[in-house]
Amino acid sequence: MAEDRARSRCAAATRKRQRHLHTHLQLKLTPRELIVMKRLSVSAFAALTFPMLPFEAAFAEQSSLSLGLGAAINESPYAGAGTQVNPLPLIKYDSDSFFLHGITGGYHLVDTGVFSLDAIVSLNMDGIDRDDFGRRELARNGIDRDLLEDRDNGFDAGLAASLRGSGGQLELVAKSDISGTSDGYSMNLEYAYPIRWGETRFKPHIGATHMSANLVDYYFGTLNKEEQRGITRYRPGSANVSYIGLGFSQPIGKQWEVSGNIRYTSLPDELADSPLVEDGTNSSTSMFIGISRKF
Repeated sequence: MAEDRARSRCAAATRKRQRHLHTHLQLKLTPRELIVMKRLSVSAFAALTFPMLPFEAAFAEQSSLSLGLGAAINESPYAGAGTQVNPLPLIKYDSDSFFLHGITGGYHLVDTGVFSLDAIVSLNMDGIDRDDFGRRELARNGIDRDLLEDRDNGFDAGLAASLRGSGGQLELVAKSDISGTSDGYSMNLEYAYPIRWGETRFKPHIGATHMSANLVDYYFGTLNKEEQRGITRYRPGSANVSYIGLGFSQPIGKQWEVSGNIRYTSLPDELADSPLVEDGTNSSTSMFIGISRKF
């Protein structure tokens, strides 16, 4: 199985290098990237890519409820998907036992002020409709868009552990798909060092996410139905994705707050060599900005 995966990844990488060289020799320009409004899609990138929403929660002081609106801008790595701009509601609710931060909710199992352990459930917004891929971009990768299946969003459950001290914050999150979408899991380790500058709060952070084989194969590989229709098999297996980012929060008066985040994600070969990914793409950038009111 490991040898089959290695041969599959090697063959895919060779095909993409050959296509890139041919394009260069013919002096063909790639299509201009389109900025389009798409259905709500927050890529594992985020998620990997995109634990963006929790940043406003991380900076905000304790309050029972805050509501707001934001915009997420995600440079999708998928072929022809372009830059996605999505309006997102901001919801933060906290009680002694339960919490809801954006698309993640949970129950506080342990909270000493220094160490916390939470049971969590969250939406996995990595899905993409077949029609959101670019037909020409996929064709350059040897894929007929009409033969693809949609990649659905999922629903995850897991644990989140956090350790806070004068040296910063260390957080470990382990989640598994419970919706039967991918049957995969992910583990994310992140270090952050919150900084205050007057009333403005910054949160530089760096992290890495391990994605299981089932998770990667579903969102970046080929599916059984697609292979039966003639698409060349690509099953890269598990992958490790690293990222670096900066979050901020700025209070406006006593009840309002502006918050945001920017994150750069480096794609490993398992993802970059996927025929579903834009040719030559090895990274992704995500941004978020929003405003919320405390109640």
